[in-house]
Amino acid sequence: MNKIVALVVAIVIVLFAASSMVFVVDQRHMAVVSARGDAAPTLAGPGLHVKLPPPLQTVTSVDTRIQSLDTPDEDRYATSDKTELLVNPVVKFRVSDPVKLVSETKGDVQSLTDRLALLARGALGDAFAKYTLSDALSKQDAIATQARDGMQKGAASLGVDVVDVTLTRIDFPAAMADSVFKRMIAAREQIANQERSEGASEADKIKADAAQQQQAVLADAYKQAQAIKGDGDGKAASIAADAYGRDPQFYQFYQSMQAYKNSFKPGDVMVVDSSSEFFRFMRGPDGGGAAQSQSSPAASTGAHKH
Repeated sequence: MNKIVALVVAIVIVLFAASSMVFVVDQRHMAVVSARGDAAPTLAGPGLHVKLPPPLQTVTSVDTRIQSLDTPDEDRYATSDKTELLVNPVVKFRVSDPVKLVSETKGDVQSLTDRLALLARGALGDAFAKYTLSDALSKQDAIATQARDGMQKGAASLGVDVVDVTLTRIDFPAAMADSVFKRMIAAREQIANQERSEGASEADKIKADAAQQQQAVLADAYKQAQAIKGDGDGKAASIAADAYGRDPQFYQFYQSMQAYKNSFKPGDVMVVDSSSEFFRFMRGPDGGGAAQSQSSPAASTGAHKH
């Protein structure tokens, strides 16, 4: 009987020792095998592995997937103009060096989230301190990128790569929300007034430039018109002189017709001497008719209505 009990005990001990020497790593994790003394830790990938029983060797499993650090409570961060904001950040990270992580945390990999939270608060505090309130609200992506870059050095010393930082909420504390909104409204009104003033100034400048260009165009057009008119008058005078040289009587007749056309308007009344030289072409096509004009004293004056 004692032999059976001893055999059972021996089998149990062997099974326990064997189970402590065999371990399995799944696809989502990496295992760090640490030994006593100064021996360097080794890394084991997915699959079945064998090690020495504790305390000769211990195994620490590390999740190598992309993980999220989302704190349930918001943190307070101050902008460059001393305005406090409530911010909820989400940090996505991945363990890139499990051996370094286990070494830095002394095997306590669960403390990683606390360390990353401290790094995130410091990096976000530095990032928000560079921006005013209005800029912080409009440049959230830039702040998140700066916070991620600020975390990288500290996270790398833990064997962690910071993949992304996202700001899921930016809000004001309830006690100061009204005053902040009023300041924002006043700032926007100031910007709007400045934009309107600059727009009006630019419009006046454009109008002045347009008026100046208009005057220059009109002056140039008038100059060209006068040149064309002078050239036309010169050609007309040349043609008229040529025509006068060929037939002086026809030229006088034509000029008299033009004078009659320009002098007599509809409804006008003129009282003149009918024997005047001005009307000589009305007495005959050859400009004669002087005898007819002297035949009657009543004809010495006349009224012509056109």
